Amino acid sequence: MFIAQGCTKRDELSPSLPSKFTPDATLTSVAAFTDAALNLNIGVRFEFFSDSAPLLTECVFTDAYVEGTTDKTTPAQDLNVRITPTSNNDSDDYNKIFRYWYTWYAGVKDANVIISRIDNISWPTPAARNAMLATAYFHRAYRYYRLVHQFGDVPAPFHEEQGVNTGYQTVSRTAILKQLKIDLEFAVANLTDGGAKGTVTKGAAAHLLCKVDLALGLFDDAITAANTVINGPYHLMTNRFGIVASDATKNVIWDLHRPDNKSIAANTEAIYNVIDRDNLTGAITNGSQVMRNCVPMWHNGTILTPTNHKPGVVDPITAEYPITLWYGRGIGRCRQTAYATKYIWTDNTDLRHAPGNWMNMTDLVYNNSAIKTTDPAWYGKNLQQWVDADAKVPGRVFLNGPQDSIRAWFGWPHYKVFINWGGGNTAVDKWWSPPRGTNTDWYVFREAETYLLRAEAYIWKGQPALAMADINQVRARAQAQLLTDPTQVNIGTILDERARELFWEEPRKTELTRIAFIFAQTGIADYKGRTYSVANFSTSNFFYDRIMEKNDFYKNPNVVTNSGNHFTISPYHVLWPIPQSDIDLNVTGHINQNKGYNGAATNVPPLDKIP
Repeated sequence: MFIAQGCTKRDELSPSLPSKFTPDATLTSVAAFTDAALNLNIGVRFEFFSDSAPLLTECVFTDAYVEGTTDKTTPAQDLNVRITPTSNNDSDDYNKIFRYWYTWYAGVKDANVIISRIDNISWPTPAARNAMLATAYFHRAYRYYRLVHQFGDVPAPFHEEQGVNTGYQTVSRTAILKQLKIDLEFAVANLTDGGAKGTVTKGAAAHLLCKVDLALGLFDDAITAANTVINGPYHLMTNRFGIVASDATKNVIWDLHRPDNKSIAANTEAIYNVIDRDNLTGAITNGSQVMRNCVPMWHNGTILTPTNHKPGVVDPITAEYPITLWYGRGIGRCRQTAYATKYIWTDNTDLRHAPGNWMNMTDLVYNNSAIKTTDPAWYGKNLQQWVDADAKVPGRVFLNGPQDSIRAWFGWPHYKVFINWGGGNTAVDKWWSPPRGTNTDWYVFREAETYLLRAEAYIWKGQPALAMADINQVRARAQAQLLTDPTQVNIGTILDERARELFWEEPRKTELTRIAFIFAQTGIADYKGRTYSVANFSTSNFFYDRIMEKNDFYKNPNVVTNSGNHFTISPYHVLWPIPQSDIDLNVTGHINQNKGYNGAATNVPPLDKIP
C-alpha cells in the first residue's frame, strides 16, 4: 500500500523493476523540489474531472444528491448492497471509494519524500526551505483531512517509507488531526499569499487549518484561522470582472465560474485552484466532463411532446436549436435531490437560481425536427412539466413526460457546469467541448467557503448573530434575501448555504461526516434536539439523520430505477469501508475495518499517537 515508489491504481500494485528515478537521484536541486510540489498540486485535480469523477462518489453519500445512472444495477444507489470492503469500488460504473484511498495515500507518500529530504540540498534562504516544507505539510494534511472523514481511523505514515511495510496499525482520527494542526500552523507561518492560483498559499493553509480546528472542536482556533484568510488579500468578488464582464445579460455569479476567470489575478476570491488546460502537458484526457456528469440526460428520446408522445428532444449540434452546444450533453450521473434543486431556494432574487444561471427542464425547447410535421405546434416551444400519475413513486409512472425522470428531468446550475473557454455558447475544435465540458481550472478553496466555515464556528460557540452576518456576506453577493433572525440560524442553515454556493466544489460527504463527528464529540444537540455520542457513531449519527431528513430518494423505499435498484443508505455509511485487500496484505500489523462492514469484529483499539 505504501511502497517506496508509490502507486495510484490497483493494477499498478504488481511487482516491477526498480526505477532508477529514485528520490536520491532526482531531488537534488531547488527546481527538482519545485517540480515535486507541482506534482502534488496535480494530485489534487483527479477528484473533479473525467467521466464519473470521484467527486460524484462524495456527492451521493449526502442529502443533496444521488447517483442518477438508471440503465444498470452497478452504480452506488442501493448502498446497503453495493458498498462492501470487497466490492468493486473503483470503476466508472460503480463508485470511486477506493480511488480516493489509493490516490490520497500516493500523495501522502510523495509529500513524505519531500519532507524527509528537505535538507538534502542547500537552499538559497531559510525562508525558501521552510516554504517548500510548508507546501508539503499542506498537501499531506489535505489528504489526511479527507482520509479521516471518508474512512475514519486509518494507518498514518508520517515518514518516508524506504521499502515495503506490512506492519501498519490503525491510528485514531483525533491523533492524526492533532498532527495536522501542528503542521498547518507551521505552513501558515511560512507561506505567503499572492502566488499563482494553482500553488499553495498562506490562505490555503489557513483555510484547511480552519477545517481541522473545527474537526477537533477548537472553535476559537477555527475563527482565528478563518480570520487569517478573510482579513488577508482575499475578497469576495462582488463586481463584474473577466472575459464577459461587458455582457449585460450576465452577472458576477456567471463571471466567477467562467474557466477563463478562475485563476486570473483579478479574482481575489480564489484561494487555491487546480489547473487544467487542454494545451498543458498532462491535461485531463477528454476534458473535465462536468456537463456529462451533472446535466440531465435530456437527449435520449425519452422526453415526449404533450400531445402525441413523439420524442421531442434530440442532441445533434446541427439542430436549429442546438441544445447540446448551449447546455451540454449530460447523462445525469450527479442527480440533485428536490432539496437541492427546489426546497433550499426560498426567494426569487438569488442569482445562483436565476434564469440564465440556473436551468430548469422547462427552459429547454422541443427541438426534434421530425415533429415539424408530426407535432408542429410544439416545435421550438418550451418543454412542459410532466405529470407523475403516482406521486408516491417518483420516476416510475408518467403522463406526457420523460420515461425516466430520475435521470432525465431535474434542474441544474448552468453557471457552474457550462465549461467552454472563450465565454460563448459556440463549438470549439474538440468534440467534448462543450457537449461534455472541456479542460478547465477548478476551485478547491475560495473565500465564500471561508465565510461559511467561520459562520459554522460561531454556531458551535452559540453565537448565531455573528454566524448570520457571515452567511449574509455570501448571500448578499448572490443578491439573495438576507437572513434577519439569528434564532433561526443553525447548522442546517450552514448546510443549506453550502449546497447553494458550493455545488461540485465541496466534498459534501467529507463535510457532513466532519459535522457528525463534532456533534458526537461535543454532545451538542442539533437543530431538532437530537444528541449523539462517539460510542454509537456507526449506528446513530447526524450524517444519516440529515440525509434521511432531506434526501427524498433514500427516505422513500418506493423509488426504483429503470434497472430495478432501490436507493438505500445506513448510519454506518458515515465512514466508507477500508479495502479488504490492503487489510489482508498487512500481515504483520492490524488495520481495522469500519463498523458496519464485514471484518470489523476483529478490530483492536487504534493507536492514540502517530507511530
